[in-house]
Amino acid sequence: MRVVAMDDRQDFVEAFKGYWSDPSVDALAELLTEDVILRQPLGATTRRLEAGKRAFARILAAIPDLRGTVERWGPTEDGVLIEFRLHGTVGGKPVEWPAVDRFVLRDGMASERVSYFDPGRLMRAVATRPTSWPRLLRSRFGR
Repeated sequence: MRVVAMDDRQDFVEAFKGYWSDPSVDALAELLTEDVILRQPLGATTRRLEAGKRAFARILAAIPDLRGTVERWGPTEDGVLIEFRLHGTVGGKPVEWPAVDRFVLRDGMASERVSYFDPGRLMRAVATRPTSWPRLLRSRFGR
């Protein structure tokens, strides 16, 4: 296991904060390596940047105003843990949920990410807001 320099960790966290202030599919290339592995609740593991972009495009199509706010972070031997809060609108009403992402860093970029969050709050918001269903279906299966 390679030890990551503190400057690389701090730079990555600042880039992560900037990303979540106005996320876009294309900007993922500024955070993730080409061979990145992404694991998260409610979604299949993706391998490679292009697969991650496709998955994230579906998320942004479902919740176009999705944003994140970093609350705190800490170093690990091979990267960083970031605690943050995601928020957006589902069915015309706000929803937010806490998450923790564990990143393995290589050359200042993430080569692996595991996201930890309880999907219950998001699933309840979707289930109780039928007006969100058409957008979610389009985001999942296309138009």
